[in-house]
Amino acid sequence: MAANTKEKMLVIVESPAKSKTIKKILGDKYTIEASYGHVRNLPAKDLGFDIENNFTPTFEIMPDKKKIVDNLNKIAKTMDKIYLASDPDREGEAIAWHVRQVLKVPDDKIYRIVFNEITPNAVKNAIENSREIDMNLVSAQQTRQILDKLVGFKISPLLWKKMKNYRLSAGRVQSVALRMICEREAEIEAFTPVEYWTIEALLKKDKLSLSAELASIKAKNGGKDSKIEIKNQEEADKILSKLKNAKYQVGKISTRDTKRNPQAPFITSTLQREASSKLGYGVSKTMQIAQKLYEGIELGGDGAVGLITYMRTDSTRISDDAKGAAKEFITSNYGENYYPKTPNDYAKKGKNIQDAHEAIRPSYVDKTPESIKKYLTAEQYKLYKLIWSRFMASQMASASVKNLTIDIEADEYILKSGFSNVVFDGYLKVYRDDEEEHELTFPDLKEGDILDLDKINGIQHFTQPPPRYSEASLVKALEEYGIGRPSTYAPIITKIQTKGYVEKVDKVLKPTILGRTLSDQLVEHFKEIMDYKFTASMEDKLDKIAENKEEPVKMLNDFWKPFSKTLNEADENMGRVLIDSGIKCPNCGKPMVVKTSRYGKQFLGCSGYPECKTMAPLNFDGTNTIELPKEEECDEKCEKCGSGMSIKNGPYGKYYQCKNDACKNRKRIVISTGIKCPKCASNNGDGELIQRRSRFGKMFYGCSKYPDCDFVVWNEPIDEKCPDCGSILVKKFLKAGNKIACSNKDCKYSRAMEDEGV
Repeated sequence: MAANTKEKMLVIVESPAKSKTIKKILGDKYTIEASYGHVRNLPAKDLGFDIENNFTPTFEIMPDKKKIVDNLNKIAKTMDKIYLASDPDREGEAIAWHVRQVLKVPDDKIYRIVFNEITPNAVKNAIENSREIDMNLVSAQQTRQILDKLVGFKISPLLWKKMKNYRLSAGRVQSVALRMICEREAEIEAFTPVEYWTIEALLKKDKLSLSAELASIKAKNGGKDSKIEIKNQEEADKILSKLKNAKYQVGKISTRDTKRNPQAPFITSTLQREASSKLGYGVSKTMQIAQKLYEGIELGGDGAVGLITYMRTDSTRISDDAKGAAKEFITSNYGENYYPKTPNDYAKKGKNIQDAHEAIRPSYVDKTPESIKKYLTAEQYKLYKLIWSRFMASQMASASVKNLTIDIEADEYILKSGFSNVVFDGYLKVYRDDEEEHELTFPDLKEGDILDLDKINGIQHFTQPPPRYSEASLVKALEEYGIGRPSTYAPIITKIQTKGYVEKVDKVLKPTILGRTLSDQLVEHFKEIMDYKFTASMEDKLDKIAENKEEPVKMLNDFWKPFSKTLNEADENMGRVLIDSGIKCPNCGKPMVVKTSRYGKQFLGCSGYPECKTMAPLNFDGTNTIELPKEEECDEKCEKCGSGMSIKNGPYGKYYQCKNDACKNRKRIVISTGIKCPKCASNNGDGELIQRRSRFGKMFYGCSKYPDCDFVVWNEPIDEKCPDCGSILVKKFLKAGNKIACSNKDCKYSRAMEDEGV
């Protein structure tokens, strides 16, 4: 629907980061505002829906969004048309619907628009082709939300009851991901290594040298060669004794021409995997960087520009316009022979594929990574280059590779040596599948040539257990099972780590003892919820709801009836669970058990608590004596009863506690930086920055006037303002060197700390 030039128009996006990019495209006739994600949600303290009344939900405005909603309503009342431009997926559709519900304006003023990339053509085309909110997508999102809350809200209290020492929670998908990690750990522990040997020879002819590996035993009477397997050193030594005195002669030389085809452009999961293997980025970091590239980056005189298409997708589809732009770029910059005879097309793969929008690709193919490098951070540049290169390669011609295999005969044995050369690089010109690959010069040999043995060695090997999951390989496994969706992979992996069920060790995921215990209990008592196929089938049903092929209420009832029965059985059959560490308390001799603090941190605590208050870190081996924390005297008085207070030590530092046993009031010890809060100072306030801890135990610095002032910085501040933007400066301790830097993420100011004396 075309907009009248005299009309006042409002576009509501999810993120304020999009505002500049869209404002530049639409101009001053449009007002751009952000909802900052969801504005309503199910209430936190109860289910928020009536199971007996068709699971009818009751949503409420989130406390931190009330001012935003008031502001949106104030602006919306002055507008002629309002466009809801949240992300082009189910979650975005639900956000648009919730925003619509809180806006106090007539229905005929509100339009839904979607775009897969923030470009002039895409945004203006979305305005021209606005539509109504798709309630099938909204229903699918709400059904997922209700399912997830049913599982979490019903199972978690049962876990609190049966495992009182641990602040546990269950999730419909996160618990299945935890099961995968735990089962892989069990496979590793049960694995029995098997010994085997290989034999490698270094051979020479004049100035030529080549390596070859023992492959087979010659066939007798014209039969087929037998592949050789060497099980132990005794067998290896017998063969080595023969080969040391053998005659080495070139046998069959064979060549084979092969094609190496480019891979499909990225979808969410493949981008996460490739960013992990090539850049070392975790899935959350990858998505955070991609989000900024999608929403827009300031490119000098060009202003804010959206550089990539929407980054949450499982479709490999590419638009005709994008294919055409890629063809023009490839033929102009690399030559006609680098473009395939027919355009490359990539079939959909995997389970439960949605095809709502395109693969991840650059919005403008002419904005090469090098041409805009100066406007990007190092991390943004690396990820953008990865996306740009992968997309361009996906549209290019295949590479031609010539492979050479040389059989080398030595008595009854055959050794093999292989080489490969790229004859035509094709897509490899812009995107190497293996950054370490290199080409080898083909040796000038012919059949019958005699080679001299330089050295020969037997090498012992053992079969290896399956590797632990990395974040990227876990995403791949979830995708292969059809569990989760592109938008859920990163939150799932983050949650199981922040909850303390999984820890990252050398870039791979290892379950903690708490995580394994939780998974075992869930698998034993909630078999269906923890079943891979069942979880995948839920995704399939949610897809059908989005396509209006399944009734949400029927799906929820089909889930709830057996689930409620399972809950009752679990309540009856699950016993009290304590995780015995196998270590005796060094102070009283009772078993030390794994416990979890209210911040989610795990530690060892004496099972004799409260009589024995001994605590130790998880890696405590029981050999050292642990001194019980001592109280310190102080002059502080309890504000509740007036009694004296003492300083005690807790898992997260010192705190005040009232000496009156009937009161036991506690309060934190405030450590002030002595630096005035810049936000308060701008409003003539007197707040100071004090040391605080987050709910997860992470240190940060916030205003002493909280909650009236919500200013925070996550690094230690210094009493100095940034010369570039005026924000407060902070200390940053980095591997590359400690520095003083601006607390404003958009400001690049920094200087070496060594020069500061701080």
